[in-house]
Parts: sequence; C-alpha cells; structure tokens
Amino acid sequence: MKRDGRKLDHKTLEEIRRMAVQRVWNGEKPSVVIASYGFSRQIIYKWLREARGKGRGLRTLISRKGTGRPRTLTPKQEQQLFRWINGKDPRQHGFDFGMWTRLIVRKLIADKFEANLGLTAVGKLLAKLGLTPQKPLKRAYERDPVAIEAWKTDVYPAIAKRAKKRGAEIFFWDESGFRSDSVQGKTWGVKGQTPIISVPGTRQAVSAASAVNAKGGFWCATYKGGMNAELFIALLKAMMFRRKKPVLLILDSLPATKPRSSKITLRRPKGSLNSTFCRATPPNSIRMRWCGIT
Repeated sequence: MKRDGRKLDHKTLEEIRRMAVQRVWNGEKPSVVIASYGFSRQIIYKWLREARGKGRGLRTLISRKGTGRPRTLTPKQEQQLFRWINGKDPRQHGFDFGMWTRLIVRKLIADKFEANLGLTAVGKLLAKLGLTPQKPLKRAYERDPVAIEAWKTDVYPAIAKRAKKRGAEIFFWDESGFRSDSVQGKTWGVKGQTPIISVPGTRQAVSAASAVNAKGGFWCATYKGGMNAELFIALLKAMMFRRKKPVLLILDSLPATKPRSSKITLRRPKGSLNSTFCRATPPNSIRMRWCGIT
C-alpha cells in the first residue's frame, strides 16, 4: 500500500530516510527497502544521491525548515494594514464602496506599499491578521456618540424613574416595511452554485408598526401606504386597546410621529385609563429589529 509522505511529520520522515539509506548501505536492495515503508520507488534513489559523497552521509537527510516564498509585506506593514481595515470604512481611503473585499484590500496594498498580491494571497494575509468576512451591523450617519451617552446616562434614567413612579410601562416604537420579492435568510446548496429562489413578478409591499419593552412585551400592526399623523394616532389607539397600565412610548424620528405638543394623551371611552406618550427620542433611533419574517 502506497503511503503519502506529506501526511507524516518532519521528524518521522527524517527517521525513515535515515533508516532506509542505512539498510541499503548494509546490503539490502533499494526496491525492497522502500517497498517496506510504502513509498514510491524513485524516492529511495534521491535519498541515496543526497547521502553519497565524502563528508555528506546521513546528516544530509536531516529535516530542514522550508523557507517558502519570501513575505511581500514586512510585519510593520501588515500591522499598519490591520489598523487601516479594522473598524474602518474603505471610503475613508478614497474607495467608492462601503465594505471591504479582497479586491479593495489588494488595491489598498498596491497604493500604499507598491506591492502586487494575488487575491488568494490577500485572503491568506487577512486570515493571518485575524480578519474574517462578516455581515456588518448598520449604523446611521447621524449617529452622535456624545448624545448617545447623554441619552443613556441622563435622559433614559429620568424616563425610567418617571415610569416607576406612575407604575407605567416603557415601550419603544418603530416602523418597518416588507416586500414580496425580498429573499430572507439562507438556504443550502452545492458549493459554488448559488441556489435560485422564485419570487413573485409583481412587487407587493406592506408596512408594519411595532412597540416592544425591556421585558419582552411586543405589539405590532400592519398598514398600507406611508405613515401620517392620523394613521399614527389610530395605531396608538389600537395599541392601547384593553391595556391596563399607563405607557410611556419612546418614538423614533419619523416626521409623522412628531406631534405639535410634546405629549399625546389617550383615554379609553370610560376614562379608566390615562396613557401618556412621552416624546423622548434617543439620539440614534432605537429600532426594533424584525428578524425571521418570511
């Protein structure tokens, strides 16, 4: 049975080479010796040639660390490349695409270091630097870290204190939209052959409004068309139907949800419930992520 020497470690291969050559020197036939180890016949003669000659011997069969192809970038350049990519946007370096690809990284290396790497080499370099392809999280352009910190440390604690005093629940409001031709999630397929999903030829869309609290409470409703003030009030009434506790509703920055007054008070027909909706918008709109909708 043939043996693949590439699957053996260097130390084992070294010992096999030394023993095989020594057995041939002791009088055994090369073909018999190499057959006993399961290697091809040609390799034994290569070992014998390497060990032949004055001052050579078995020490020429010692394993040596392969040098391989010399690295294109220096360790310092590789770390600089990592800093340019990690947490950064390609548009910051003059590219017109917002996500990193091997082709863009290749162009960046060529521009900055005047080095030409293949796409495969770029992929290996990124893996070596601990960078992997990932689906990025979205952040709004209007994101203001200072205002967000103020929201977390000052605004929201005041709302929570007010809700506790009144025995109210805090809900976060958001709107979203869905299209019939949008493919959600992933499916299985043969590697290299992207599966094809049939979708309706006529596009259909539906909008949805939702509210969620920190305890997992969730309410939602669908509607057609765009949001306006009248529809917003109607949805609020639907949300408050049969609700027993007061609600403080934190809104996003949609224009339709911006009433003239800072408070909207809804009362049930009998007046037994007074729910106040607080216009306390966080700096980066708190959005309810709709996941798994099919």
